[in-house]
Amino acid sequence: MSDATSSTGTTGTTTEGQNPGFDDLTRDIADVPAVEVITTVAVHLMSAAAVNLGLAEGGEDQKDLDEARKLIQALAGLITASATEISSFHAAPLRDGLKSLQLAFREASVVPDEPGQGPGEKYTGPVYG
Repeated sequence: MSDATSSTGTTGTTTEGQNPGFDDLTRDIADVPAVEVITTVAVHLMSAAAVNLGLAEGGEDQKDLDEARKLIQALAGLITASATEISSFHAAPLRDGLKSLQLAFREASVVPDEPGQGPGEKYTGPVYG
């Protein structure tokens, strides 16, 4: 037998080769504050966009601007829609990260979009470097 400990400190006992119970390893989603869910999703979108912009280790091998565009667009929509709900304290750094990704996208593009036409700019307005 082995013991598995979840992020909340609860322990589930399993037998060899079995996964511990889902309830033992995850917090009840109802207990997670909305601001935490929103910021976590935003950080995942930012990370995925950065990888697709070639900003991660091994950069050029991972570069896919079409995928990056989709991720940045989704991130911009999420941040814009949730900004009033999550407060400036949480929204401001997310906006800064979004702007950095938008500028990186513009720099990475062989033929840059017109101002206001880049990923997410329909939500944020034109982004200038």
